[in-house]
Amino acid sequence: MREWSLQMTTYPSNNHEDILNNAQSLRWEIGADFHEKLMESIYTDASQIADRATTRPDKKPRFDLDRTIDKLVTSRVWGFPLMLLLLTIVFWLTIAGANVPSGILATLLLDTVHPFLKGVFADLGIPWWIDGFLLDGVYLATAWVISVMLPPMAIFFPIFTLLEDFGYLPRVAFNLDNMFRKAGAHGKQALSMTMGFGCNAAGVVATRIIDSPRERLIAILTNNFALCNGRWPTQILIASLFVGSLVPAHLGGLVSALAVVGVAVLGVMLTFGSSWALSRTVLKGEVSTFSLELPPYRPPRIWQTIYTSVIDRTLVVLWRAVTFALPAGAVIWLASNIVIGGNSIAGHLINFMNPFGLILGLNGVILVAYIVAIPANEIVIPTILMLTVLVTKVAGVGAGAGVMFELDSDAQTLALLQTGGWTLLTAVNLMIFSLIHNPCSTTIYTIYKETGSKKWTWIAAVTPVLMGIAVTFIVAQVWRFVESLF
Repeated sequence: MREWSLQMTTYPSNNHEDILNNAQSLRWEIGADFHEKLMESIYTDASQIADRATTRPDKKPRFDLDRTIDKLVTSRVWGFPLMLLLLTIVFWLTIAGANVPSGILATLLLDTVHPFLKGVFADLGIPWWIDGFLLDGVYLATAWVISVMLPPMAIFFPIFTLLEDFGYLPRVAFNLDNMFRKAGAHGKQALSMTMGFGCNAAGVVATRIIDSPRERLIAILTNNFALCNGRWPTQILIASLFVGSLVPAHLGGLVSALAVVGVAVLGVMLTFGSSWALSRTVLKGEVSTFSLELPPYRPPRIWQTIYTSVIDRTLVVLWRAVTFALPAGAVIWLASNIVIGGNSIAGHLINFMNPFGLILGLNGVILVAYIVAIPANEIVIPTILMLTVLVTKVAGVGAGAGVMFELDSDAQTLALLQTGGWTLLTAVNLMIFSLIHNPCSTTIYTIYKETGSKKWTWIAAVTPVLMGIAVTFIVAQVWRFVESLF
C-alpha cells in the first residue's frame, strides 16, 4: 500500500484508463503471493491475540505485562489509592522542583532587570507616569507571571503528558466510569474531565465524544470543576506558603502536595454531585451505554514528550497568561494611581468589597482580583500581589501604590500577604474559591459555541460563582465557630 501511494503521487492520472493501467502494473509488482502473505499475517495476529486471551490447564499462564499492571491500576481495592498516590507524587515533584528555578527567575526579572530598566528610564528623563505605567504596571505583572507560573508548568505538564503517553489516563477513565454512571452521567465524561485538568475549554470541546445531547450538556456544565492549568499555580503557591509552612521544612512539599490533591479530589466530588443533581432535575433521562477500550501501555517517548509538552502546553499557556497580564498590569497600575476623594479607584473598590469578602473568609483584594482575572485564571496571583501591595501601602507598610513588591523568596511573599491580613482561613478559602468560580472567558465562549445556547452559557458561568460563595461562606462560619470553642 505504501508503494502504491508513492506511485500515485509520482504519476498522477487524469482519467480512469490511466488509473486501471497503473493498478494493473502495481498488481504484478507486488508479486503473485501477495494474498497468501496477507492472510498469513492476519492469522498470525489473530493467533497471538487468542494466545494472550486464553489459558490452558497443561501450561502455566503466559506472563502479560499489560494485564499485570492493569490488575493493580484498575483494581477495585488498589485502583483509587494508586491514583491518589500518583497524583500526590506529581504535585510533590512540581512543588519541590519549582522552588529553585522560580526564585532564580524572580531574582533575575525583579531584582536585576527591573532596577536596571528603572535606571535607564531615569537617565532618559522619562516622566514618572510613563515609567510607572510601563515598568511598575505592565512589566512587573508580566515578570511575576513568568516567575510564578513557568517553573511549575514546565515540570507538571511534561509529567502529566508522560502519564497520558504511557496509557494511564484511559485507566483513570475506566476507574471512574462506574461512578459517573451512578451519578446519571456518561462514562466518557471521565475522559472530558481528565482533559479539563489541562484546559477547561479543551475539556468542553472533548465532550463531543459523548453521543447523548443530554449527557454531553451535563459534561459541559460540570467541566469547570476540573482544575485547569491556569489554576494550578494558584493552588500550588498558596498551599506552599500557608499549608506547607505548618509543618517542618522537610515535610512542607509533601503536605502542600496533599493539600492540592485534596482540592483536586474535591473538584471531582463536585463533578459527581453536580452531575447527579442535573441528571435528576433539569436534565432527566436514561443513562446510555458505550464500550471503553483500554489502549496497550507504551514506553513513553521522553524527549519528544518533554519537547511537545513544553512547546504545546507550557509556552502556549504562559503566552496566554502574559497576553492577559500585560493589560491587567496596566489597568491595576492606573486604578491604583488615579485618586478620587483621597483614595485610588482600586482602593475604593477593595474597600467596597472587603466586608463581603471577609464574610466568605476571603477579602476585598481577592474578589477584585477575580473580577480582573475573568479573561484568564493565570493572572490571579500577580493581581492579588499587586493589590495587596496597594492595601499595605495605604496602611503605611507597602512599597508604592500600584507597584508590586520585588520579593526574593516565598517567606517574603508570605510576609506580604500576612501584612495584608491573610490567615490560614483566607488561604484555604482562596484554594476552594479558585476551584469553584466562574470559567475563564475562553471557556465561556467555547461553551456558547458548543451549546449554541445563551441560557446554558449563562448557567455554566453563574452557577459555579454562586456555589463558590455558598461553600466558602459555610467553611468560614464553621471555621470561626470551631475557633471560638478554643
